[in-house]
Amino acid sequence: MRPTRGVVLAGGSGSRLHPLTKTTNKHLLPVGDVPMVYHPIRRLVEAGIEDVLVVTGVHHVGAIVNQLGSGAEFGCRFTYKVQDRAGGIAEALGLAEDFARGGPLVVVLGDNVFDAPLAPPLRVWEESKKPAMILLKSVPDAERFGVARFDGAALVEVVEKPAVPPSPFAVTGIYFYEPPVFDIVRSLRPSARGELEISEVNTRFIREGAMAWAELPGLWSDAGTHESYQRANQLLRQGELK
Repeated sequence: MRPTRGVVLAGGSGSRLHPLTKTTNKHLLPVGDVPMVYHPIRRLVEAGIEDVLVVTGVHHVGAIVNQLGSGAEFGCRFTYKVQDRAGGIAEALGLAEDFARGGPLVVVLGDNVFDAPLAPPLRVWEESKKPAMILLKSVPDAERFGVARFDGAALVEVVEKPAVPPSPFAVTGIYFYEPPVFDIVRSLRPSARGELEISEVNTRFIREGAMAWAELPGLWSDAGTHESYQRANQLLRQGELK
C-alpha cells in the first residue's frame, strides 16, 4: 500500500459533555493522564503513520495547536484544518482532500479510546482490495452510534443513531478510505440534523460493493457523553486500557 496518512477529527461543539465543554474543546479533556485526543494520535503513530491532519473547530483551534504543537512530541508531523461550523463528520473529512495527496487515509474520531493496534486492520484493508473499510464493535447502547445492518453475513447499510438498532454492532469511528471518498462527500446533502452524515458515506460504499469491515478487538470506548467519558477514564484507571 502507498504511504498512509492519518486524520484525527477533533471538532464539534461537545454539547453532550456540557458544562465541561463550555470553554474547552472536549478533545482536550483528560482521559487518564493525558488529553483525550492523545489516544487516537498515539495509535496512528504506533501504526507507522508519520503525517497526521487534525481537524478542529474555529473556537478552539488555538488551544488545540498550543497543546499538540508540531507533532514532534508524538513522532509525527501535524497539519491543521479548521471546520467553520459543526457540519458533521463527513464535512470535516472533506477538508482532508488536499492533505491526502491522492493516497489512503486512516480517519479516527478524536474521542475514541481503544487498546488494539491499527497495523493489523491496515493489513486487512490492504488485502481486501476495497477502497473503504470500517471497524465495528458490539456494544450495549448501539442506538448512540451509526449501526451496521446485515442481511445474513452481508453488511448492507449503516443506520445513523436508530431508535431500534438493527444489530449491536456500532461503527467505532475508525475509518479507512481511498480518495473516492471525497467524490462521495461532495455529493452529499445535509441530513435532517443539518449535517453531512458519515453513515451515508459508508452506506454509499456498501451499496457499490466497495466496503470491507472488521470487528475491532480489545477494549474500546468513545468519550463523547458523560457516561462514556467516565467509562473511558475508569478503564484507564483500572489499567485495562493503555
